Amino acid sequence: MSQKEPYARERVSFGVIASAALLALIVVVGIVMYIGRDDSAGGDGTSATATTGGEGFAEPEVDIFGRRIDIPNNPAGQPLSQDPVRQRKSSDPDWLTGAPEGTTAPHGWQRVYGASVPFSTSDGPTRIEDGLAVGYSHTPQGAVLAAAQITYRLNARPADRDLYLRQVRVSAQQIAAYDKALDENRLPKQQPEKITRYFVASDAFKVENYADDLAIIRFASRGPVIDGKQLWAALRLVMVWDAGDWRLKPSTSNSAQTEYIESLQGWTRW
Repeated sequence: MSQKEPYARERVSFGVIASAALLALIVVVGIVMYIGRDDSAGGDGTSATATTGGEGFAEPEVDIFGRRIDIPNNPAGQPLSQDPVRQRKSSDPDWLTGAPEGTTAPHGWQRVYGASVPFSTSDGPTRIEDGLAVGYSHTPQGAVLAAAQITYRLNARPADRDLYLRQVRVSAQQIAAYDKALDENRLPKQQPEKITRYFVASDAFKVENYADDLAIIRFASRGPVIDGKQLWAALRLVMVWDAGDWRLKPSTSNSAQTEYIESLQGWTRW
């Protein structure tokens, strides 16, 4: 084995990790990647609608960075009991910068269809409906949680049409393109573990802009160390408040939605 080989493998691995932060560009932003390919490839006290596997959790595991990740018996995830009193108010000084409650405690990050997604005890999701995590608070923290949940779930299961139609704000043209990709078997029903293992929790987030009907969110996910400096891939997502919940709004621009940053100063850690 050459001395360059381990280094090359490390660079490839970290490259994939960084790319995992950008996977919204695969499906949610116009599903450009797949359309362009020729090859096939406890809630708030109410009972959650289960899919399969029931309630509770299996033995926790660790992600590729050695962080705890809980394994729900229901593959769609297990909502946590909610305490709405812990939700931020617009008059609070940390209205835009506070982290949702419970994500640093056990069961706060769960492996859902291979991807690590956050569950809070303050801002949702409050329940599982038809395999989808729904019920986010009308707060910046609720928008952040919904952005992480929807983006990672859709990239883990690109062919989940119900998720795409119910939790992404899409146009008739985008739906037609999506259905065409489905008909041509370009969208995997489930990404393999060799890909989803890199769908890990972001290190921090930032609410760049917030209004009652729209939130601009950024996630910073750990990338490579270059010249002794840790880099993060910062991805921007737009969320809209629609019919009582947050939905993801795909970008219609071809401009880059990501950048690499060297510091998390000014960001909110989970």
